[in-house]
Amino acid sequence: MEFLDRTKDIERLRKALERERRQFIVLYGRRRVGKSTLLKEVLDTDGRDIYFLADQTAESNQRQRFAQIAATKINGFDLANYPSWEALLISLNERTDERFTLCIDEFPYLVKSCPSLPSVIQRLLESANLRYDLVICGSAQQLMHGYVLKRDEPLYGRADEIIRLAPIPPAYLCKALNCNADEAIQEYAVWGGIPRYWELRKDYLDMKSAIDNLLLDPHGILYEEPYRLLHDEMRDTVQASTLLSIIGNGANKMSEIAARVEKAATEISAQLNKLCDLGFIIRQLPYGEDEKKSRKGIYVVSDHLFRFHYRFVSPYISFIELGKQDVIHSVIESQFSQYVGQFWEELCRDFVCGNMIDNILYTKGSRWWGMLTDGTMAELDVVAESLDRKHLLIGECKWTRKENTEALTKRLNDIAGKLPFAKRGQTVHTCLFLRTQPDTPVTTAYFTPEDMLEKGF
Repeated sequence: MEFLDRTKDIERLRKALERERRQFIVLYGRRRVGKSTLLKEVLDTDGRDIYFLADQTAESNQRQRFAQIAATKINGFDLANYPSWEALLISLNERTDERFTLCIDEFPYLVKSCPSLPSVIQRLLESANLRYDLVICGSAQQLMHGYVLKRDEPLYGRADEIIRLAPIPPAYLCKALNCNADEAIQEYAVWGGIPRYWELRKDYLDMKSAIDNLLLDPHGILYEEPYRLLHDEMRDTVQASTLLSIIGNGANKMSEIAARVEKAATEISAQLNKLCDLGFIIRQLPYGEDEKKSRKGIYVVSDHLFRFHYRFVSPYISFIELGKQDVIHSVIESQFSQYVGQFWEELCRDFVCGNMIDNILYTKGSRWWGMLTDGTMAELDVVAESLDRKHLLIGECKWTRKENTEALTKRLNDIAGKLPFAKRGQTVHTCLFLRTQPDTPVTTAYFTPEDMLEKGF
């Protein structure tokens, strides 16, 4: 598949490597997000740069493998015996006269076999005559984050650049799969912004056959992907998977989750926070609530593959093992529009932030649910305040066809005058986010998938 997006990340890496002083760069992100591919776009591996992919073998074997790779750049480098990583890395420095970049991918594997390696690198970085730039990369996000951002770690404060590689935005999926905006939204709701999943999806004629072969087949390459990702990051994968399953099937409040898992809320809060840090789930709050003080937060599975797995795969594993995928297809068919609608709402909230709507620039979009000033309960899909705080936007998101836009607009206008969080003097504006172009004139701003993806969102 063609290399997509990552322009800013590539530019950032290249500018760092062009600096006069030798650089220590940390790159991390979840598995299959495209870290290694990005590095290969930047590194000159046909020239002097060295790329080493660590594995989970013994330390001595990894040093030997490293020496063999380095020998393709430095003649005879693998003929010597290196008793330690410190001896190897110092020798590498002494055997070259010109600057190059050394990249160690899957760095946590090396640290697992040699816990003193971060201290070795600390001493190396402190030496005045280091001749090469060093890039470390890894998929274990918690570990990579800890190596450079925990105060008691040897590499704390040493990095010149720390890059967390994020998923690719939906707009690029149109090009990757040669599909329209509506189809891209649906595909993204399943595969998310992970380029490796896009590559695998592209091998099949349509989304249904891709889901069949990749997600619903016990031999499918992505069938156990959520468990592999959890194993990379967490010791207690059983409880983490249990929490994801409970949240993925509709129990979103802390009290509901705790009751389902039969534990006190205090016993699962740390695990939930860790899942949030990893980007697997997100805690959503009603607009205007204090993140630290509010108890109104709800948890939602935010990683798309996790969401699909715990919604449509995990509950029906017995059917899958019996080869009865048709049962699951009927479930997916009946619930898929609602499933995509959840992602559509999230996309609309993200789209509002930093974009001009009716010549007004808005900040972060949120959900809201609660009691209006007249005592009735209401929910809003999108609420955002303008950058100058003089305006408030409320919006409705619909992932169905042939919407009654007049009724939707009337509902929003009715709610606009009863918002308990609207500040004095703020002007309330309304907006619709629709799957298709409306059949009748609309008296409020509206956006479709084409509008969003055309802006590269």
